[in-house]
Formats: sequence, structure tokens, C-alpha cells
Amino acid sequence: MPQQDIKHKDLVDALKSASNLLGLERSSQLYQDIVNIGNYLTNPNFRIAVFGPFNHGKSTLLNAILGTRTLPIDLIPTTGAAITVKYGSDVRTRIMLRDGTEVYRSGTDILQQYAILDGDRQMRKDVASVEVFCPHTFLETGVEFIDLPGTNDRDEQDNLVREQLFSTDLVVQLLDARKLMTLGERENLRDWLLDRNIKTVIFVANFINLLDTEEQKQVQNRLRFVAESFRAELPPGFSNLYRVDALPALRARLKGDVAAASSSGLVAFETALQNVVSILQQNRGDVRLPRVEAIASQIQLALKHKIDPIANEFKAVDDKQNAKIEIKQKAKNLITQGFNTSLSELRDWLYLPKLLTKYQADGAVALAENNFKYWQTNNLKKDLNDLQLAVMKWLYQAYDFFKEERPEDLLIPFPPEPQITLPPKPDSNELLSEPGAVAVGGGIGWLLGGPVGAAVVGSISYLLNKNIQKLEEKSSNESYHQQVARICITAIEDYLAQFSRQALAIISEFEHQAEKVIYFQITHEPSDITKKREEIRRLQQGFNQLITELVKAKIPTKYQPYIEIPKVSQPQPQQKSSRQQERIYTRPPQPENTTKTTEKKVEPPKQQVYSPPPPPKTTPAPNPAELEEKFRKWELDEEIAQIKAQMRSPGNQNNQQQTTQTQNQQARKPPQNQAEKDKIARAYKILGLPQDAAFADVKQTYKTLVKKWHPDLFVNQPQMQKQAQEKMRLLNEAYTVLSDQK
Repeated sequence: MPQQDIKHKDLVDALKSASNLLGLERSSQLYQDIVNIGNYLTNPNFRIAVFGPFNHGKSTLLNAILGTRTLPIDLIPTTGAAITVKYGSDVRTRIMLRDGTEVYRSGTDILQQYAILDGDRQMRKDVASVEVFCPHTFLETGVEFIDLPGTNDRDEQDNLVREQLFSTDLVVQLLDARKLMTLGERENLRDWLLDRNIKTVIFVANFINLLDTEEQKQVQNRLRFVAESFRAELPPGFSNLYRVDALPALRARLKGDVAAASSSGLVAFETALQNVVSILQQNRGDVRLPRVEAIASQIQLALKHKIDPIANEFKAVDDKQNAKIEIKQKAKNLITQGFNTSLSELRDWLYLPKLLTKYQADGAVALAENNFKYWQTNNLKKDLNDLQLAVMKWLYQAYDFFKEERPEDLLIPFPPEPQITLPPKPDSNELLSEPGAVAVGGGIGWLLGGPVGAAVVGSISYLLNKNIQKLEEKSSNESYHQQVARICITAIEDYLAQFSRQALAIISEFEHQAEKVIYFQITHEPSDITKKREEIRRLQQGFNQLITELVKAKIPTKYQPYIEIPKVSQPQPQQKSSRQQERIYTRPPQPENTTKTTEKKVEPPKQQVYSPPPPPKTTPAPNPAELEEKFRKWELDEEIAQIKAQMRSPGNQNNQQQTTQTQNQQARKPPQNQAEKDKIARAYKILGLPQDAAFADVKQTYKTLVKKWHPDLFVNQPQMQKQAQEKMRLLNEAYTVLSDQK
């Protein structure tokens, strides 16, 4: 296959694929045009069709060119099929029947059986194609002639001619000089040729020899008008009008009379025809590809009529679904951030050095006063409950919002109450004579009794505030009060260390369970919708492939490719980076005045996992059109705004909503002092608005400036992004100030 035909193969495949997608009936005109244009584009031969009404001498003209009575001719319409004349070493005929049977005979006598009209002037229904092979030098150059049935006789013949013309490189339209350009001929010229981008046309006038001299002059003038009014696309320097007296030309050829053949106009026409063909053959694409434009436009329009209703339906559904997902994703990010922050605060609170700093002294005193249970409930447990509730609040919100897995409460138990063993108690007189036996918390009773118990409490404060280096060396003359105080301090340290280890381990496990709560899943679409989505995807791909091939072939098209509709995707759980997989707590440096409380070194719990929220995913910078689309969904953020309001003020959810509604219904108070007035004036100045501007103008200006300074627009320009972030901070502050005044 020649290179040119290989080049057009992809275009032909795209046309056929589009035809299959449309589900065209085989009998439809568009389907037949697609088949014909496909065969035409891949046909290596240059096709010349002789076209005109019946009895205009089409077969006679072709016989004259071939120099033999190859084709059947008569005084009545005879040609009943499109007869293709190709080069062959000898004259023979091949008939292809619609059932696949091939009839192959030497000579052309078989044409009388298969290629002429019957007694009722009907074409045979069983004939698919008729080919005649002839040893002619012009045909040997890759040219083939098509002898078409006459038009204006039967609709069936007209349909066959119309189809064949579409796959012809050069049309020779034969005119009868005796009745030049009838209404039917003019209509065929417009509808069958011009409107289908078939403009490589040569007019040949027949039967001029039958007119007298004066009539010939009149006809010649009319012929020139016809030729000049039709803008044929022939090589420069060639006329699109010739005179050939077909029957005299045939007789001259059969007799070998060169002079008679020349006077009939045949020689001049043949010479021009051969020269025109040799030029057009060099680039058949310029002739053939314009024919594709009209049929491709029909295919694309038919595909659009099939695609657009479904695409609009899916767009509405997907926009709504994506809007819901966007709200849920914002809520998920917000809840995740709040949850991780609260959990971090709880972990930070459970960090042993901080527990010791905040609770060791009071816990040891409570233990010394035999009041440990009361202290544990009203201090340690109360603080823990507040932090646990802060964590659980986010999980309750997540469950309320996503309705996925119900959260389990975060339960952190306390270790058993410390049990201490006192050293042997010395003589009471010795106790009273020891330094520091003065009642610090006078009146507080203990096992040891009145002032002795108070002395122990004082020793606790004394020991916890002693210099750390001196504490490590146990004094040999340490008082009894100090010994008891040291026991209480050590007991509380062990208690808090055990509490810290157990709690942090529980939190690590709890965090994994929480991921199932702060999660939402997209409902799977029904199977019929999935099939419909696949159907439109195939239609869009076929449409786009056709456009691609048209562009490659440099064939104009007014349509743009479709952007494939993406299926709404399931949100993926946020992945933690390698640095976030595990965070080891280390003991922070202690201030110089911090004293160790026991002889043994306090070690922090090891390998505690901390999982802060993952960083936001890097996304390409949206263009202004995308930002505009986000602003069209402005009201969709109402749901997320309510969540933000809940986060800012702890308390009853219903009370918060009622308060918000009440505040929205009330008019804002005017600024009461100069500071407020200055803040409002500065906000108007940031937005570039006069101070009497309506809030609608404030909102519109804010939108416009945000679209201009959105930091996502400058992800590849760090310096500009930093400037944009600062600008956005000012715009947000200004908008917040003016929103409060509306």
C-alpha cells in the first residue's frame, strides 16, 4: 500500500469507529458515506467518473477514450451498475455478487447479463461490483474510470451515482448541448458535488455537432458562462470546459482516423485530461481529504447529540456529589487537625516530667495528709477528664458528620493508690526537738499526730526545693520528718510514672481506632449508572480520536475535544510520612532551680508514638477559572462554617446554634470608640473601598482580590507566594472586621 494510503488508515479507522458508536443502520446514507469514504481514502488508484443524465453518451465517450467498444451502449438507458475500468494485460470482466460469488470472464460480453438494465429498466439487486480490465496506457498509470448509470431516471440509480461520486478524484460531467444544464442537472451540481466539497470537475459538451452554426455559437456562449460560474479546483492553466462529439470520436477511433478524432475534440480533451491527472496524482490528499470534512462534521454532530445530554446529566450529578465530598473533606481535615491537636495536648500533659512538676508536690502532701483519694478525684482526675473530653469532642463530631464507625470512649484508668511503709518512729521527744518540727499546716492531723504531721508536709516542700546535687547524697542526720516526706515523694513519683506509661500506651491504640471514625466513604453508584458512564466515556474517546485524526490530516473542524468525565473517586486515608510514623519523646532540659525528687533517675516512657496531622498534599496551582468555580459554591461552605463555630466555643451545640442565629438576626452595633473606628477605616483601605461602601461591594471586592492573591496561584514562585500569604492575611482580617459591621 502506498505511503499516502497508510497515512490515511488511522483516519479511516476513526471514522469507522465513530460509525459503530453511533449504531448506524447499514441502509442509512451516513453509514454508506462512511464506508465509501473509507474505501476511497485507501484506494491507491486515481478515480475518474463520467457523470450525467441517461442518454448523454457517457459510455460512448469512455469507449472513444479506450478506443474500443468495451462498454455497452444503446439508444435507451443501458448502464445498470457502476462499471469500474482498470488496467489489465487483456480485456476481462469480474462481477462480484452480494452473496460473495465471483464471476470472472474474458472479454466484456458478460456485462450484457449483469451490468445493464432489465426490461423494466431496473438494476440487478444481487450485483455488488462490476470491474472491467483493459490494456490501456492511461490506465496503466494508476487511473481507473467509472461509468455511472444515468441520472434522472430512477431513484435507485440516482442513489448509486451519488454514492460513487463521493469517492471520485475527478468528475467528468457530460452535458447535452441540445438541452444545456437542465434544472435537474443544476440541482445535482449543487447537491451532489458543490455541497459535498467535490470541486475537481470538468464539463464536456456532447452533441454540438448536431446543431447548426448559429445554434453552436449560442451554446458556446452559454457553456462559457456555466464553466466560469463553477469555480473548479483544477491545476492552474487548465480549462474546465471541453467539447467532444462522443459518437463521431468513437467511430474515428475505431477506424483509426486521427484527423476525425481530432476534429471531434477528443484529442484535445484526452491531452488535457492526462495532464490534469498527472498533476493531481502527486498529492491526492488535496483532492480527497476535503471530502472528509463534510461527512466528519455530520458524524461529530450526531455524536454530540448523543453525548451532550448524558454528559450534562452526569455533570449535574457529579457536581453535586463532588460538592458534598468537598464539604466532607474539609470537615475531615478540620476534625483531624482538631483531634490531633487535642491528642497532642493530652500526650504533652501525660509526659512524666510535666506530671511531676505539676502534681508531685500536691500528691505527696495529699498522701502525707491521708487525703490522696480526694486529691486524685478533684485534681488529677478532673484535669484528665477535661483533656479526654476535648479529644472525644472531635470524634463525636466526626460520627455525627460521617456516620461511619461509632467512637469508643477514651478510658484511661488510674493505678492503685500508693501504699507506703513508714520507718520506725523514734521517741516523741526527739521528734519535737528536731529542727523544722514547727507546724507548717497547723491543725492538719496525720498518723503521726498534730505538729508531727505538719512537719512532714513542710519537709516535702523543703525536699522538693532543695538543690539537686545535695539531694542525691542522702544525709546521715536526716530527720524523721524528712524520711517520711521522701517516702511520700517517691511513692507519688512511682504512681505518676506508672500512670504515664499506661495512659500513653492506651492513647496510641486509641489513635488507630479513631482513624475509622474520622473517615467517610463514597456510596457506590448503581451498576446501570456505571454502565452509562462507561458508554459516555467510549463516545467521548471516539469523538476525541476523530478530532485528533482530522487535525493530523489538516482537515478543519469546528469542534473541541471533550474533557473526559472523571469518576468520583473514593477518598483515601491520609498517609503519614516517614517522619510522622514515630515521634520519640525525650526529656527536655530542666531549669537550674529544678530539683530531682528521688535518688533514682526519672526516665521518660520509651517509644511513645505521636501522630500529628499529615501535611497538606501538594497540588498544582489552580487557575483563576477554578477559583471562580469555587466561589460559585460559596453557600456550600455553610455546613463547614457551623463546625468551625462549634470549635471556637465549647459548650452545648444547640446553644451555639441558637446564639449564632440570634447574632445573625441582630443588627451590629456601631463602633463605640476611636480604636474600633480606626480598625474599620483600615479594613476599607485594605480592600480599596470608600467607607460608605455597601457590604455587597465589600463581599464582591473581597472575592475579586482573593482570586488575584490566592497563594495557590504562586506555588512555583516562593517569593510571590510569601507575599500573597501576607496579602491574604490582611484581606481576611479586613473582611472579618467589616463582616461584623454589616
